[in-house]
Amino acid sequence: MQPERDAKDRQLDEYRVPLDDHAMTTDQGVPVDDTDNSLKAGTRGPTLMEDFHFREKMTRFDHERIPERVVHARGSGAYGVFELYEPLTDLTSAAFLNDTSVKTPTFVRFSTVAGSRGSADTVRDVRGFATKFYTTQGNFDIVGNNFPVFFIQDGAKFPDFVHAVKPEPHNEIPQAQSAHDTFWDFVQLQPESLHMVMWLMSDRAIPRSYRMMQGFGVHTFRLVNASGQGTFVKWHWRPVLGTYSLVWEEVLRIQGNDPDFNRRDLWEAIERGAFPEYELCVQLVPESREHDFDFDLLDATKIIPEEQVPLRPIGRMTLNRNPQNFFAETEQVAFHTANVVPGIDFTNDPMLQARNFSYLDTQLLRLGGPNFTQIPVNRPVNEVRNDQRDGFHQHQIHESQTSYSPNSISGNRPKPGDGYQHYQEKVEGAKIRMRSPSFSDHYSQATLFWNSMADWEKQHIVAAFLFELGHVERRPIKEGVLAHLGKIHPDLGAQVAKGLGLPTPGGGQVHSNTSPALSMTGQPRGIATRKIAILMADGTDATAVSGLRQALESQGAICEIVAPDEGTVGDLPVDRRLSAAGSVLYDAVVAADGAALAATGQARFFVLEAFKHGKAIGAVGSGRQLVEAAGLPNDVGVIVGDDISRPFTEAVAGHRFYERDVSSVPA
Repeated sequence: MQPERDAKDRQLDEYRVPLDDHAMTTDQGVPVDDTDNSLKAGTRGPTLMEDFHFREKMTRFDHERIPERVVHARGSGAYGVFELYEPLTDLTSAAFLNDTSVKTPTFVRFSTVAGSRGSADTVRDVRGFATKFYTTQGNFDIVGNNFPVFFIQDGAKFPDFVHAVKPEPHNEIPQAQSAHDTFWDFVQLQPESLHMVMWLMSDRAIPRSYRMMQGFGVHTFRLVNASGQGTFVKWHWRPVLGTYSLVWEEVLRIQGNDPDFNRRDLWEAIERGAFPEYELCVQLVPESREHDFDFDLLDATKIIPEEQVPLRPIGRMTLNRNPQNFFAETEQVAFHTANVVPGIDFTNDPMLQARNFSYLDTQLLRLGGPNFTQIPVNRPVNEVRNDQRDGFHQHQIHESQTSYSPNSISGNRPKPGDGYQHYQEKVEGAKIRMRSPSFSDHYSQATLFWNSMADWEKQHIVAAFLFELGHVERRPIKEGVLAHLGKIHPDLGAQVAKGLGLPTPGGGQVHSNTSPALSMTGQPRGIATRKIAILMADGTDATAVSGLRQALESQGAICEIVAPDEGTVGDLPVDRRLSAAGSVLYDAVVAADGAALAATGQARFFVLEAFKHGKAIGAVGSGRQLVEAAGLPNDVGVIVGDDISRPFTEAVAGHRFYERDVSSVPA
């Protein structure tokens, strides 16, 4: 299914190079007669310098890699379209937020933060969720994450934080992991990071897919209407499929089975026409309420609990087109927090202020100079006219004889008009290097997060701390972190201390406030795009499988036949060989054969591992023999019978059964 072509898609046409029968040429357009052999002095002689084709080909190869992003190097992207629900004229003059008839083109890049380009998708990490809106007034970017808060309050600490979380400098270990001394040393000495660390240790840090992951603008921005009136705003992306995660043991296996798990999932979903959808929601705070909270709106380590300021859905984004070239589009796309349009402005959040400098400065180096905005994926859909000239990689031929303003030679063109106006606010104060006292509470919201978790979420958080701190070599660092955990909540500190064999930390009295919206329980139910493995072998009754498969696929699930050998089973084509598959690549498992598979260690491990990871297990026909051979208990989410379509569908829709006691399961 091809999506409707939008303005950005049409604009890219002039840059697309078609696959056709055009003869090969050099970059200068000179026809090439041989690209397999360099020019030599005799068949066994030295290569000649005059072979311009060889030198051009080799030079281009030598230079075809650009520096990867310092953070967010590992990413995946897609084009989409944003549609507004209702005009927001009372809040902002931004055109794309005032016209419901306009479909605004977008490009989204999802990413991990700490790892290199070659790292795996499913590491425990923050995920970037950056969106570029190609509006009629220019590009607007929401450069966010899948956590609503950040590790630090002031951008001056950003290099320190990144240096701490990156592989340690003496041995470049570990890759794409925070489980090492320098990161946790930073945490124990910077308690402002504790709220973010709680999110990092939760299952939010290991999302099931980019399609089931929330996004946040993190900072407090400002909407400004035509009268110049401002309203504080926080941006939220809410996935229509709901917010779901993996489990830690599963993550470790996925990294070996498919390091591109999230990237592949996004690409294949769009290719199938199962377009990911997200609602754009806002939290709005009138300027008169700026100081009504027990935290500072300008503190990037804090959230506005949804119970205090509910989310207001304002539009929907649908990702409907994959890039045609990863490097040209996904790798070269450049986001910037300072890319705003009239009607959207900044606040004095010191972390946001630093990002407004840092992103542009980074792109000047990574993308080779100031003309990176001319790269097709970065170009706005409206015309660009200014007096900025020359520089590396200038693609435009400016016909004007002037590059200054004002001028008389070119009729004083281009000239400023009815454009962007910064929000006017009174600012005064002494020049000082100091945090606002309103930024000093580093524990209350970390406690709020812990209090809001379900029991299974708390268990996963404790397990994550034990894994991470178990890789820390220096005991004083562990003790420093434990001291903070005890202040977040005594239960958290005690459980982690017990697992590490260290004394229980002290701690003061903590509050009992909760924010149910922080828990991942109560997500929208459904099986659309869920991947289900159907284990079969020769002799399986295909009739017993076909009805169940039809029922699952009619609701949007993706069923794959997994069998010991490729080919067909019961006239059904095998999608994946058992030895090349793994339960971690699927959301649920159906055992459709037991007579042959019950004696197969791989098949028994397949269903046992899926059970341990909380997934729905179904068994039809002789498949019950496989379930019995695997030693699966008659537990929740294990559905056995001749017609299991309805109960199994309900089980899959619930995502995981975390209430299972799997402590004794050896998988």
